[in-house]
Amino acid sequence: MVGSEGMEDYRRIADSVAADIAAGRLRPGDRLPPQRVFARRHGVADSTAARVYRELAGRGLTVGEVGRGTFVRAAAPQPGPALVEPTGSRIDLELNYPVVPEQSRLLADGIGPLLRADVLEASLRPVGAAGTPPARRVVADLLARGEWRPDEERLLFAGNGRQAIAAAIAALVPAGARLGVEELTYPVLKGLAARVGVTLVPLRVDEAGLDPAAVEAAARRAPLKAVYVQPTLHNPLSISMPAERRAELAGVLARLDMPAIEDSIWSFLRDDLPPLAAFAPERTTLVDSLSKRLAPGLSLGFAVVPGAAVPRVATALRSGGWTPMRFALEAATRWLTDDTARSVARAKQRDAAMRQEIAARRLAGFAVRSDPRSYYCWWELPPPWRADTFVAAAARYGIGVTPAAAFAVGRNSAPNAVRLGLASPPPDVLARALTTLADLARAAPEDLVAE
Repeated sequence: MVGSEGMEDYRRIADSVAADIAAGRLRPGDRLPPQRVFARRHGVADSTAARVYRELAGRGLTVGEVGRGTFVRAAAPQPGPALVEPTGSRIDLELNYPVVPEQSRLLADGIGPLLRADVLEASLRPVGAAGTPPARRVVADLLARGEWRPDEERLLFAGNGRQAIAAAIAALVPAGARLGVEELTYPVLKGLAARVGVTLVPLRVDEAGLDPAAVEAAARRAPLKAVYVQPTLHNPLSISMPAERRAELAGVLARLDMPAIEDSIWSFLRDDLPPLAAFAPERTTLVDSLSKRLAPGLSLGFAVVPGAAVPRVATALRSGGWTPMRFALEAATRWLTDDTARSVARAKQRDAAMRQEIAARRLAGFAVRSDPRSYYCWWELPPPWRADTFVAAAARYGIGVTPAAAFAVGRNSAPNAVRLGLASPPPDVLARALTTLADLARAAPEDLVAE
């Protein structure tokens, strides 16, 4: 039977260790000393040290790994969306970072060997835009679709997908020139273009995606230096170009001798379609990344670049400070080699389908456009709602949604619609939020003012 004094000893020591963890003196992943060493340092019996370790594990502060030791555990995630920044009780349907329950375990298994001292030393050395031969090989395999596989020698790497897009624009579109884009486009692109002095030209989109005739018409009015396009799961409309439309667009690019920047970030959710780069390999720079496919916190961007443009894009990556971190490159190479990345992507494909089913049930009867494999949907609001008023009303209920104006290019009026990102909240939170939004849409705006 444990005496009261011994009980007090091990609890007091456990409290001290817990205080070190709370203060950040011991951080998640730190290894505690072996129990015998711990006992000697604290002047207690081995049995008391064992009780301390059991107490810490019981409090959820540490985790034991057979053959490796005892480690400080990561803090439990806060309830609510998995976002880059904490948002309290707000439900965020703006940021769209998919996270599935099994991905942390899968990623941890793949990254473990990198933490050995000798391997880590090599992984912390600088690396250039060309990456490494193993990275080029596995990324080429990852991007392959059907009979198309990119040339490994045309692969370049960036810190993330945004940086890869920025480098492609900087290399292909001079300051002051015009870049054609879909009339609703990725909002970050608007900011990138403004910073480098590029004018965005909105191009018509129909049910099959970017209209090639609109590209030719815009080029006849004034020169276009390039076209930025999202052929697969267009953000925000979730449209995917059929193969015939991709071939038609490739023909227009050939007639105009015009390069294209293909944003392929969400294409992992629809791996049944060949990229535009398969139809126009000498004119298309394909950009992709791991932020959506794997995890936003440890990202890697890459670009498949036509041979003639490789030196210019590589120079843009270097001069912009956009080359990758070698640790991320090595981690990604391992995850791609051992099939971890594909396992996580398959889990996210299932997750996206499940979330789309939730959205279809909760928003039934409304004009919602999406794809059953997408992580977002486009909601054309019922009258008399306006997008800006609806966004403000949703915010009163603690729900963030994105108005159409965030995606609209040029001076044309934005559609009366909002985009809903489905990836971030837990499924039950997502269902409640969509139910709230549906109830909100059925009410008249003036009714809310009177509340």
